[in-house]
Amino acid sequence: MSKRVSDLAVIGETPSEEYVIRPDEERILAGSPDQVAWNHFTDATGQFSAGVWEGAPGVWRVNFTENEFCHLLSGVVVVRDEAGGERTFKAGDAFVMPAGFVGTWEVVERARKLYATFEAVT
Repeated sequence: MSKRVSDLAVIGETPSEEYVIRPDEERILAGSPDQVAWNHFTDATGQFSAGVWEGAPGVWRVNFTENEFCHLLSGVVVVRDEAGGERTFKAGDAFVMPAGFVGTWEVVERARKLYATFEAVT
């Protein structure tokens, strides 16, 4: 069965599932990185999803099991790898966090992003 325009997930219009997120305490390195995600779409396999994420200032350890496309709408984030490399992203930047990335994620200024994730079934 083919999909129709009525099947489109439109960020900001399509009803979303809201998730309140806080990293496990042992992963938090600084601040109070409370987060909220509004998931607007998940495919039938559960492997792909897309929506809006917002996070408060803080630093926490990350271990990406999924590939995630990020388009930062506001704020500033710094991503650091285990080898000490780092990259700062600001509003307007778009990037992909690859599955297997291990390091830290820091929200310097409250941040909001569009995201799309894909996690392969293993």
